[in-house]
Amino acid sequence: MAEKTLQFETPHFLHGLFADDLSLLRDLEKKLDLRVTTRDSWIRFEGNEEQVASAAAIFSDLEEVRRKGGTITAHSFRFAVDVAHEALENHGSENASVKVSELFEHRLLGGGGKPPVTPRTKNQLAYIEAMRNHDVIFGVGPAGTGKTYLAMAYALDLLKSHQVERVILTRPAVEAGEALGFLPGAMEEKVLPYLRPLYDAMSSMLDGSEAIRMGQKNLVEIAPLAFMRGRTLSRACVILDEAQNTSREQMLMFLTRLGEGSKCIVTGDPSQIDLYPVERSGLLEAVSYLKETDGIAFIRFDGRDVVRHPVVAKIIQAYEIGRSTNVSADRPTVRT
Repeated sequence: MAEKTLQFETPHFLHGLFADDLSLLRDLEKKLDLRVTTRDSWIRFEGNEEQVASAAAIFSDLEEVRRKGGTITAHSFRFAVDVAHEALENHGSENASVKVSELFEHRLLGGGGKPPVTPRTKNQLAYIEAMRNHDVIFGVGPAGTGKTYLAMAYALDLLKSHQVERVILTRPAVEAGEALGFLPGAMEEKVLPYLRPLYDAMSSMLDGSEAIRMGQKNLVEIAPLAFMRGRTLSRACVILDEAQNTSREQMLMFLTRLGEGSKCIVTGDPSQIDLYPVERSGLLEAVSYLKETDGIAFIRFDGRDVVRHPVVAKIIQAYEIGRSTNVSADRPTVRT
């Protein structure tokens, strides 16, 4: 049996390392099969030598984040534990896993009372790196994995650093069941319900005055997908959300709108296609045809990337298992 005690300057600092949630320490005990004791400003690990060293490494990683101004959340703590558990299962091989402190190095936005946006999983980190290194990026995966949120953060970061002149938001409106022209209100009012997730993401990243300023200067533009034909989008970061509901014709039209100095981020979840038959989805065709094309990156998310309530990941996993074994006669299972 091995034992290691870590001492910190205050109980407050120590509690911040596990998000002030003692249940997370119980999760740590279970995952790494060791005993954890904490009191005041110290924490002790008891188990075999490899397990104790792994637990100490977790807290060293989280301590680095806190000392650089980061905040440890329940999700980031669980991520660190999962990485350590996977390394133990693989007999010490980390399989290119990343630490929480490495995720924290990749910050977007921040300031004005708003915390910076950082990736919270390995795939989210790959997503940000792909957006930095490619002009066309596809983020494909289930709900709650940060596809849209990180795309919006990256686009606004480009805008604030003057690397693009505007951000353009678009999304198919297939749920309406009728043409946009017949809906009441101006064009912005017609498509606002469909773009609400993008606006919610923007409001959580920017302070009120900055968001108002961007709106007044038309730096963030609503561009209904159906009305983009014929345009050339230059010096812009264009986000196509809910791309699984674009038709094949719409997707090709959209991808060929890009002009000089622009980036395009496409997000979608092939398990939530509202078109019938599902093979009409422009996202599925794009994934099939463009996967080997230079300059285009595809990042695939899964249940491990869900950053909502922990039960959401379990729901997604259960549905994936169920759909893989019970293929509906009138709704084919779509895999990416």
